[in-house]
Amino acid sequence: MNSAIRFMHPKNLSIEDYSYTLPDEKIASYPLEKRDESKLLIFRDGDLSQDQYRNIADHLPPGSQLVFNNTKVIKARLLFKKSSGAIIEIFCLEPYEESHDYAIVLQQQESIKWKCMIGGASKWKQKLLQKKTIIGETEITLTATLLEKLPDAYVVQLDWNPSAYSFAEILEHAGETPLPPYIKRKAEELDNSRYQTIYSKPEGSVAAPTAGLHFTANIFKTLEQKEISALFITLHVGAGTFKPVKAERMEGHEMHAEWMEISQQFIEKLFTNISGKIICVGTTSVRTVESLYWMGVKAYLNPGIAVNDLAIQQWEVYEMLLQQNLSAEQALNSLLKYFQKNNLDKLLVQTQIIIAPGYQFRLTKGLVTNFHQPKSTLLLLVAAMAGEQWRKIYEYALANEFRFLSYGDGCLIFQS
Repeated sequence: MNSAIRFMHPKNLSIEDYSYTLPDEKIASYPLEKRDESKLLIFRDGDLSQDQYRNIADHLPPGSQLVFNNTKVIKARLLFKKSSGAIIEIFCLEPYEESHDYAIVLQQQESIKWKCMIGGASKWKQKLLQKKTIIGETEITLTATLLEKLPDAYVVQLDWNPSAYSFAEILEHAGETPLPPYIKRKAEELDNSRYQTIYSKPEGSVAAPTAGLHFTANIFKTLEQKEISALFITLHVGAGTFKPVKAERMEGHEMHAEWMEISQQFIEKLFTNISGKIICVGTTSVRTVESLYWMGVKAYLNPGIAVNDLAIQQWEVYEMLLQQNLSAEQALNSLLKYFQKNNLDKLLVQTQIIIAPGYQFRLTKGLVTNFHQPKSTLLLLVAAMAGEQWRKIYEYALANEFRFLSYGDGCLIFQS
């Protein structure tokens, strides 16, 4: 990456410089029959080549650490049919509760408040909506009450009767898999498993960490054979990941915030192999790993900092925090000390970090990712990793019949 871009504040970037033509026929509507047969583009030192995901271990440096996001997609789309026949879609974004610990919130029974997007909101004249669903042999009545309009969403209260079931169970039976808006079809049975990584565990995402969709048990076996370790973190992906950049310059765009769940054990494992190659599988993994560095800087500067203040805001890593020059070891060590001092085994905190050209990666040396939409913050992250040659990567993919977006193929990019 040349010095002119390296030191440009990302606020000054024009999103028009990160556009390309993506024909509809290049967007994958369905996954391939076998996950690991997806094509893999490899970008290293300016050179391009291609292979299949099943052989990804052959392209990774010995001793690499692969960081995966193990979040699980919930069936966040609830469709309510009015007596008139009109459909109201309630898209559950995130809990509107005191706790954002999804493991706790999704086990709530009887009633819950959720921040939602609403399709057909203008048709929702009555306060209540109802729908029926079946769990086992029991008929459940689910009721939605519109409580409040927020600047970017709504607050909806959801109640169900009988009340003995958890909200996770209600979503599983009453909801639909939330396919991205650019997949122009209804969710089908196959999406229940294929829009999910094989290692997904903690529920909470409304969009899949799609770079991980290609990985299979066989790939993990080959990684192990080559002594490439796999680490798992959790960042619950919000619908904001699809939010288009409408501002002419990036300073006018508000980056979406997402919840990270970080264990002390994960940081310890990262710390013990800090001199190795950390390769992040997916943009969400990058956002999490890089946020950890900056959280460590905050803990170093203020050991008594409150947990909520560890959250990473959109621009602060380019401004106040950038004045600090801590090594990766120092930052992670301060974060570990923070865990120990506060007797924590995990942290639940938000990140709004925006990684764009001008960002200097502190921990991440490489990225496995799918091909992203033009003029998106995801593409900006790819450009931060690949430098000005991001366009060369995408032109190659378009010319060589790669499939794009969530169900498409992907690439392995080493830091430029």
